[in-house]
Amino acid sequence: QVQLVESGGGLVQPGGSLRLSCAFSGSIFRMYALGWYRQPPGKQRELVASITSNYVTNYADFVKGRFTISRSDAKSEVYLQMNNLELEDTAVYYCNAGGDYDSVIQWFDYFGQGTQVTVSS
Repeated sequence: QVQLVESGGGLVQPGGSLRLSCAFSGSIFRMYALGWYRQPPGKQRELVASITSNYVTNYADFVKGRFTISRSDAKSEVYLQMNNLELEDTAVYYCNAGGDYDSVIQWFDYFGQGTQVTVSS
């Protein structure tokens, strides 16, 4: 059974940076696509960024140029570097895993407990 544990959230001022980490266990990490989702207060959960097993990345328009997703197959971890944070980035951030088939990711429901990111002055 795949388990995901997110960490690295916190309180940061607008324009600041945070790096989120997600530890993966229970299966063969390098075979999975990984993604970061977020759920702002009162809103639906949304996909922020993804990275395939071949390291192909994709980003939501609202984070392009500010966030970077990366992975370490050696450590079975996925990361989200968040720069130039905005008030609207406040959310609980989750990681998830999926299978990538011909560059199409089919997401499973392996969400962890999430990590809170609060952007406030």
